[in-house]
Amino acid sequence: MTASSDDPISPDWRRRALLGALAASSSIPAWAQFRVEVSGVGLTQLPIALVPFRSEDASPQKISAIVRADLERSGLFRSVDPSGQSMDETTRPDMSVWRQRTADALAGGSVTRLADGRYDVRFRLWDVVRSADLGGQGYVVPQADLRLAAHKIADYIYEKLTGEKGVFSTRLAYVTKAGNRYTLWVADSDGENAQAALSSPESIISPTWSPNGNQLAYVSFESRKPVIYVHDVATGRRRLLANFRGSNSAPAWSPDGRQLAVTLSRDGGSQLYLISAGGGEPRRLTQSQSIDTEPAFSPDGGTIYFVSDRGGAPQIYRMSASGGPVQRVTFSGGYNVSPSVSPDGRYLAYVSRTGGYRLHVMELASGNVTAVTDTAEDENPSFAPNSRLIVYATRQGGREALMTTTVDGRIKARLAGRGGEIREPSWGPYQP
Repeated sequence: MTASSDDPISPDWRRRALLGALAASSSIPAWAQFRVEVSGVGLTQLPIALVPFRSEDASPQKISAIVRADLERSGLFRSVDPSGQSMDETTRPDMSVWRQRTADALAGGSVTRLADGRYDVRFRLWDVVRSADLGGQGYVVPQADLRLAAHKIADYIYEKLTGEKGVFSTRLAYVTKAGNRYTLWVADSDGENAQAALSSPESIISPTWSPNGNQLAYVSFESRKPVIYVHDVATGRRRLLANFRGSNSAPAWSPDGRQLAVTLSRDGGSQLYLISAGGGEPRRLTQSQSIDTEPAFSPDGGTIYFVSDRGGAPQIYRMSASGGPVQRVTFSGGYNVSPSVSPDGRYLAYVSRTGGYRLHVMELASGNVTAVTDTAEDENPSFAPNSRLIVYATRQGGREALMTTTVDGRIKARLAGRGGEIREPSWGPYQP
């Protein structure tokens, strides 16, 4: 992923693809079998012991290890060694043992294969400090959903212990380029269990989830020009959304899912438009002589953030979602692109060219900006639905990487990812 300066708007092959469109700390391995590598140290991490689930060695998925990796990746938990101990969801644990090991919380469970081939996964969570039973759940799932069951367990634990909803059972979309083949993948939140949604010899860029998580909008170059499609994740069916004269790029869903902001060059220069999610005639939002692109809605749908070179170099601006006056948002650095607004409306993540392309986070209320990475080829930040984590693509240690970081940059994790160049991650919404 070599940085180039030939396009004023967007990094590397996404940068080159958009250009074509606009013109026509130390690493600490954490359970390496899941390829999650966590680096950094959080200020406060809750110590939790996750005892291997009874009979999970006979299961195709090691449930406790998936749960452990999820919790570690959040940055809020520290694993306590459970070796030498055994328990399941029916066990009343000896809390003195776990207090001696400095655990504040404890979980254990079981995995049972049923006669029909499905698996019964059960667990229970304990507050070691108060010797309190925090409840548990059970899931009867086909083998293909064992990882989903583990992520749901992690969500339960996370919510019980933090008071906030977990995001581990949500999904990611990302694009890989292997040889001359581009593939759009839908994967678990840890990058595992990736399923190909689309494969093409032409570029695929800018995948973005609909608010209900049922659809992905993306840009395909299959027609030798950028065209926007909407893809139904469950069925694999897709429909054409925008194929106007010139380029059609950078789709962004409105929070209510009824329309998308897009970048079109149908009337000359690249400008922002609104188009119904069902298609139809778009409505123009910007009227500049510059390149306006990469729109992103605020959570309330009232504001659109976007990138423009109207000041001479790419910066991030905002305006009402109905159009009107424009206000500049970024002032530090001469090149700021790829805006992403946190679902709680507090933060703006973006990529700034400051000695390389680095992920930055702005607290919108104060305008304070923090560089949250030390890598130099970061791309396409996307917030988790709980606003605590950001997924992005980068290059780390000479390897392509799909990464997450906490908003403060203290905890980073390398996710699993398919082979080839990894680009364009987009974090999906909560699942019902």
